[in-house]
Amino acid sequence: MNIDWEEEAKKWLHQYGRHVLAIFVVVLLVHDVFGTHGFLAMHHKQQEIQKVGAELNRLNKENAALEKDVKDLKTDPQTIRKIAREELGLAQPGEIIIKLPVQPAPESPAAKP
Repeated sequence: MNIDWEEEAKKWLHQYGRHVLAIFVVVLLVHDVFGTHGFLAMHHKQQEIQKVGAELNRLNKENAALEKDVKDLKTDPQTIRKIAREELGLAQPGEIIIKLPVQPAPESPAAKP
């Protein structure tokens, strides 16, 4: 009886073994491409890493520029003078500041209802 089972298994493997192997290979390929750690997921993660890296570089440059501004505001008299003149309206002795009124921009005829 044991011999019959072995012969049936060999017969079944001989008849369907290639089909089972092909299905197994297809399932593995699909998993490697579409699975959670497959090719598409890894490609998406690499693109995300590149975007985050670009954003990090931009923020590092912005941070360096802000650090330079802070250093200039603490030590550079020219920068301090410029801000005092522009934002605070200060002048050096003997200078006169003339402020002109800001005129609103004229409306275009097409903008009126």
